[in-house]
Amino acid sequence: MESLYLSIPDAIILDLDFPFSVPVEKVIKSIKKTNFLIEIPIVIICTHKGLKKLDFKKIPIDDFLLRPLEEITCIKRLELIKLRTSRTLDANPLTKLPGNTSIIYIIQTLIEEKKDFALGYVDLNNFKAYNDKYGFSRGDEVIKMLARVLTNLVNEIPGELAFVGHIGGDDFVFIVPPDKAETLAEQIISYFDEIIPSFYDEEDRERGKIISKDRQGNIREFPIMTVAIAIVKNCEGFRLRHYGEVVKIATELKEYVKKFKEKSMYMVNRRRCP
Repeated sequence: MESLYLSIPDAIILDLDFPFSVPVEKVIKSIKKTNFLIEIPIVIICTHKGLKKLDFKKIPIDDFLLRPLEEITCIKRLELIKLRTSRTLDANPLTKLPGNTSIIYIIQTLIEEKKDFALGYVDLNNFKAYNDKYGFSRGDEVIKMLARVLTNLVNEIPGELAFVGHIGGDDFVFIVPPDKAETLAEQIISYFDEIIPSFYDEEDRERGKIISKDRQGNIREFPIMTVAIAIVKNCEGFRLRHYGEVVKIATELKEYVKKFKEKSMYMVNRRRCP
């Protein structure tokens, strides 16, 4: 698992006959429970006898290779798996987190099943100015840092309702139980505010701002980046009917909270939700 965190692969191949220290089913489920690995295809190697024992409803694998292995069959099968994954993969190429298709599906499913949830829309203030000053490569490092902060904190939340998605650029979402959302937002802000100064050069870090161009091309001063979080709760007393409603409310909240660019903040659409 440590190697998967360090270098995310195109596919994961597991041998059912390998002497894992834990059952292989547990290994597979651990991988699939990890946000940025959920979309990576898992291929197992097994015998005909082992194949008969597999329950694909319980073991979330994507394909299999049968012993005795033939080189050309394996090569072509893996090529096909990679091509199929590239056609259907929704993950963001930078962070490997699920993208818009997965986000929409999860939100709509939760709404239709009348499940309680809170969605957090996460966005950065002054990110464009940072990109213009330091370049896209360093901007990508900020995006990956934010993705790690979000996934690490969300993964600590017990239960199945713990999801992180990457809309694109510096826009992320998280979905958690309603009673966990505000504490999570506070943790995200705390971690981000502590880490982000290290992404600036010493001179800019000491004066707490950078000089760059705004969207109109004018030279301006921009504070150190901050994070804005809009939280929408769906629960008894305030049920949403479509993911579009969630997006609309979250966007309105985000536009308001982003007015306070010099401070990391979150805002909640409370309505009648606790």
